[in-house]
Formats: sequence, structure tokens, C-alpha cells
Amino acid sequence: MSNLLSCRSLTKAFGAQTLFQDVDLVISYGDRIGLIGPNGSGKSTLLRILCGLEDADRGKVVSQRHVQVGYLAQIDVFDEEKGVTDNLLLSLGSTDLDEIEKYNRIQSILSRAEFLEDGQPVRVLSGGRRKRLSICRALLTRPDVLIMDEPTNHLDIEGILWLEMMLSGTSPESPSTFILVSHDRRFLENCTNRVVELSPIYPQGSFQVNGRYSDFLEERGKFLTQQAQDEERLQNKVRRETEWLRRGPKARATKARYRIDEAYRLQDELAQVRGRNRALSNVRIDFEATQRKTKKLLEATGISKSYQNKTLFTNLDILLSPGSRLGLLGRNGCGKSTLMRLLAASTGDDGLTPDSGTIRTADKVKIVHFDQRREDLDPNITLRRALAPEGDAVIFRGGSVHVVSWAKRFLFRADQLETPVGQLSGGEQARIFIAGLMRRPADILLLDEPTNDLDIPSLDVLEESLHDFPGALVLVTHDRFLLDSVCDNLIGFDGDGGVQFFADYEQWLSSMQDRVKTGEPEEKAGKDCKQSPQATKKKSGKLSYIDQREYDRMEESILEAELELERLQQKMESPETIADPGLLHECWQELQQVQETVDGLYTRWDELEKKKQE
Repeated sequence: MSNLLSCRSLTKAFGAQTLFQDVDLVISYGDRIGLIGPNGSGKSTLLRILCGLEDADRGKVVSQRHVQVGYLAQIDVFDEEKGVTDNLLLSLGSTDLDEIEKYNRIQSILSRAEFLEDGQPVRVLSGGRRKRLSICRALLTRPDVLIMDEPTNHLDIEGILWLEMMLSGTSPESPSTFILVSHDRRFLENCTNRVVELSPIYPQGSFQVNGRYSDFLEERGKFLTQQAQDEERLQNKVRRETEWLRRGPKARATKARYRIDEAYRLQDELAQVRGRNRALSNVRIDFEATQRKTKKLLEATGISKSYQNKTLFTNLDILLSPGSRLGLLGRNGCGKSTLMRLLAASTGDDGLTPDSGTIRTADKVKIVHFDQRREDLDPNITLRRALAPEGDAVIFRGGSVHVVSWAKRFLFRADQLETPVGQLSGGEQARIFIAGLMRRPADILLLDEPTNDLDIPSLDVLEESLHDFPGALVLVTHDRFLLDSVCDNLIGFDGDGGVQFFADYEQWLSSMQDRVKTGEPEEKAGKDCKQSPQATKKKSGKLSYIDQREYDRMEESILEAELELERLQQKMESPETIADPGLLHECWQELQQVQETVDGLYTRWDELEKKKQE
């Protein structure tokens, strides 16, 4: 396998802050690499160095001759007044293609991207459509190595599924080799065959695993467990050596100088391991609930809403009780955020009401709304004022917490407190919003895209916190991993006024695929869109996404294995096999292997059943 691009001992710092150091990475033909890491670890900077857009402080990048590198940046820059085709033609301007071949290539990829807005200037496109166009432009030149920085940003779930198809397909536009930054765990699982994490928790500053994201999680867990054990082992050694050093001058004779040096070396090694393990600390998210015992927190009956002569949903019923976990699914602009704002407005009087139907709430119910627009965040105030608007302390769970301690809880440093909010990253601004939510006791949490700009460690902690929240939750997110883990009931929007309840994401996806095959429109909410016990498949939440996926397919896997077992048994009993000792032995070996597979599947099924019931 040929190495297309490689880097050795790359180091980069901004001022006194070191992003990463001594990073080694080799990109070979066929590699599909997912680059992850906490916010501020230097992922985007590393991609820019690989593209030659930025220089490393130390180390070098080497590529094969004539290797073409493509780059998809986070920010989409176009000629805003030109149309879709004209913008793509600009990207092919430096190629040797003739005009006919350029046109055919552009029309091919636009067809695959389902673009119908060719006659309109790019400035009128939505964020999701602009991102699709940006991806098409990156794929159009068919680079040997495609480098993508957050390609799923602004894409709805349908857009992410389209991107997965493009990256995993065999069409001329599908890249054979790529490296991408993403915080979408399901996307990483589906599209990558190697995962690299940049983080100070590793001795070399990075950790690489060949395989899918689930394989990476398994190996990462083993490594961190071993590193924690190393810290405990070193602590014991250092304690013994420190006691020896304290025994007096006679014990520290010249002949024992090597032991003195070894004791100091052990102390340094312990400090390094301890520092890496302490770097594991994540954002601490702990939503405060009111502990209300009311069974019905919110009940919406027959609500409908239209916007600019477009019907978003009709005759929709929703019932929220403590412990309810409702997810909203659909393409951008289909009405998810509008429904969230209607639910948020049900306890106040801000002028937003349904066109028909009613929304009733329990007496003095407390609703906390996380709005993806983040309009309430003043970019000119300091981080200190954003975290603690009323002074140098915040009140949390009835107690006073100093702003420095509160900032550290969300991974902010004390020296950042005077930084204007507008200069902080998107992930840091998201953490400010979550910090504000935590200070407000809630019966109902309405979270509209809370995962935007959050890194994977923060997503893991958010997921765990939502599981622990005792109130009701309504969640809008493109993070399918989070939807599967947290929500036990989903509403799917079709964008034409039709909505329907689903038990989980896979059921919604299957319904979408069936409608595409049959050409049938989605069932309209006006016919029967009622939230009933039959529509809800309560999940225990104990299985991880990978385990749940394995569990859902277990019966099918067992059936296939048993059919193969039956076929081999019939083959062994046939006269032809009995008459041929060699063939009989070969068939018997296959039979034993398949029998072991069947036994293993049943054993695994029992394990998953027990875990699901815990």
C-alpha cells in the first residue's frame, strides 16, 4: 500500500499554548481517516498544515510526486451572485478538461446531490444547501487525498446520509482516500476505517486505531485503563523510593547514586502520567430538575402551524410526562424549531401560538429552552459576565459557586474570563449556553441542536446527563448516535406538513427508504398522528449504540447461521459426500465452525438480553 501523504514530528503552538507536538501520521491509498479530539486540540490546524495552507513550528509533511490534495474548509466561500454551475466551473478552471467534459462532470455530481437551484444565485441557498455545494466542489476535482473539516456542519440528517453515500460509494466522484474532522459518532462509525485522536492524555499526543469508531472506543478504553494502572504502580514505587531517600546520609552513599537518579526519574514519570490522566476531565453537565411529581407536564392536542403559506404540521398530539424522551427528525426548515418555540411559548405570552389546537401545561411548570440560534448571547460582553451575569458567583443547587470554579467546570481557564464572547469558538459559546441552562431548574428541557460545535468528550457527558435528567425532554439534533441513545419516541417531519411518530431512528429511516422506493407520500398528520403507547418502544438505555445495533440484528444473524448449518448437515448426509472421505472431512470441519458460530450467537444474545434488563 503506497503512502500518499505523511508527516513526522509535527508540532504547532499559538503563543504559550501548544496545540499538538510530535504528531506522526501516514495517509495511504484507501485510508478513510476520522480525526477527533477535544476543542482546542488543533484538529483544523493539522488539516491546514497537511494541505500546505499553514506551516508547522517543527516537523515536515512529505507527499508523493503529483499527488493532488483537495480541501473542504468549515467556511463555505463562493461567488455569491453566480449560480451553482458557474461556481463549480470556477473550481475546474485550472484543470485540463475540455468544456464538454467539465459540463458532464458538473451535471453528474449535481444530479447525485439533487440540486434544483441552478438558476438561483448562491446567496439565496440555505446553510445545508451551501454545504452540499461545497462538498460537490471538493469532490468535483477528484483529488487523490480529500481533506475535510467538519463536512457534516449545517447538514440535516438526509444531507448526512447523502454524504455517507458519496464517501462510501464506488462512483467516480467518491474519494478513495480521505481524512476528515467530525464530532458525529455515527458518521465516523459508518465512513471511516481508521480513527486518530489528538489529545494531551496520550504520551505521543495522539492515539491511532485501525478500524471503525467502535473499534477505536474499545482500544482507547484499554489504553486508558492501562495508563490509570500505570499511575497506581508508579505511585507505589515512588512512595518506596521516597521513604528510602529519607533514611539519611548513610543510605545515600556514592554506590547508591544510580538509585537516587532512578527515584527522581520515577517522580518525573509519575508527574507526566498523572498529568495525562488528569487531562481526561470533561465538561461537567448536570441539569437541575424541580423534582415535580405531576404526571402530565404538557399536553398538546390537535395543534397545527403554517408559515408563509407553507403547512409545517397539522393535528399533532403530544403528551410530556416526567421521564418522556421525544426526538424531532426531518430536513432543515420542516418545522422542528417552530414546534419547539411553540412548546416554549406555552407558559408565556410572546405572541407565538398554534394556528389551531391547544397546548396545556401543569401549574407553574418550568420550561428551559436551548435555542440553536443563540440570539441571546451578546458577543461584546466578557466570558465572566456571560457565565455570572449578577456578580462574581452563581447560585447552583442552592449554593454559591465562584465564577472561576464555575468556569473551570466547563473547561474554561481563569485567564479567559475577560475575553469577549465574540472571540470564543462555537464550541465554547455552546458551553456558555449549557452553563446558563444548568442554573435554571426545569420540568421540561427543550434542546434545539445542543450538540452543534461540541466535541466528542462533551457529547458523551451531555448524553449521560440527559439520561439522568428526571424531567421531560424534547430534543432536536442531527446526532443520530444521541437520538438512538436518549430518545424513546420520535416525530418525523416530511417537510410538506406530514408528521408521524416512530419508535426509533432506524424505523424512521426504513420508512423513508420505503417511500422513496414506492413513490408514496408520507402519511399526513391530519389522518392519524397521535402519540400512543403502541407508537412508543421504550428503550432501557443500557445498551450502547453498537450493542443495540448488534442486538437488533441478532435474530437475523442466528437465522442465517442456522440455515447454513442445515445446508451443511444435508450435504454431509448426501451419498456423494459419504463416498468421498476427503470431502466428508472438509464438510465436517465446516459444520463444526458454523455450529460454533451459532452457539456463540446465542451466547452473545443472552449477554445482550441481560445487559438490556439491568
